Amino acid sequence: MCNRRRNTLVETVPLCSTSRKRYAWAERARTAGVPERFAQEAYFNPECECFVTLLLNTRRRVKGHCLISIGTLDTVLVHPRDVFRPAVIAAAAVIVLVHNHPSGESQPSDADIRVTRDLVRAGQLLKIEVLDHVIIGRGEYNSLRELGWLSS
Repeated sequence: MCNRRRNTLVETVPLCSTSRKRYAWAERARTAGVPERFAQEAYFNPECECFVTLLLNTRRRVKGHCLISIGTLDTVLVHPRDVFRPAVIAAAAVIVLVHNHPSGESQPSDADIRVTRDLVRAGQLLKIEVLDHVIIGRGEYNSLRELGWLSS
């Protein structure tokens, strides 16, 4: 989990050469392909919602990732300062938001859509693009970009 101290956060976010080895599967981070591999990470507890940010460079290659928040059975609290802090420290140009639904249903809720829109607006102020928000269910996922909730 990301701590407030810079040293701990930088260790949590793999940068440069480390990311090339560990994330060889993500040649270019597009919605297709990323969730299947990333869902296998140990972040996603099947009993509570977990919110993770993938950090990408200008070529949309994964630089690192950070667990932002662990919620309850049906909700997770996220704040723009917590979401964008690792991106600013890692000098990420683009982020992908990922969270799970313990119910197994991958359809976005109204709250998911509202939070995504707020984070997109915050990213626009910081000049950090929110590429997508992926919701992982049991054996399936939904991309808010593919569903039309995020403009191209």
